[in-house]
Amino acid sequence: MILLKKNIQSGKVSFLFILIYFFLTSISSPLVANENSEGKFVEIKILDKVSSKTDLLKLKIGEELRFKSLLIKSLKCKNSEFDDNPEITSYIQVKDTINNDNNEVFIFNGWTFSSSPAVNPFDHPVYDIWLTRCY
Repeated sequence: MILLKKNIQSGKVSFLFILIYFFLTSISSPLVANENSEGKFVEIKILDKVSSKTDLLKLKIGEELRFKSLLIKSLKCKNSEFDDNPEITSYIQVKDTINNDNNEVFIFNGWTFSSSPAVNPFDHPVYDIWLTRCY
């Protein structure tokens, strides 16, 4: 009877250690993936529809950049955590300085996606914007 209790006791202890191990590894792996997925810079390609020329801009997260008549600011960018279908997303705000309204309303304020820019399109008569990279 004593031998049976010792076996049950050691089995409970082993099970408890295995349970704690799996719990700690499942918590730590998503945290590491989230740290690596956010970038500090965004790369945007801008098409001038009038001249048919493209320009590549590098934006630092949180800083505003002037491109001709546009003020562009990226607040956040993320790379997807999945390897099979990589996705780049960025939260971008765009103002047009030609429009002299005192309201300073954004002509674009939202998330943009590299693989499908038509989900949340940037509508401007002169420029088109595409997200190309987050690093």
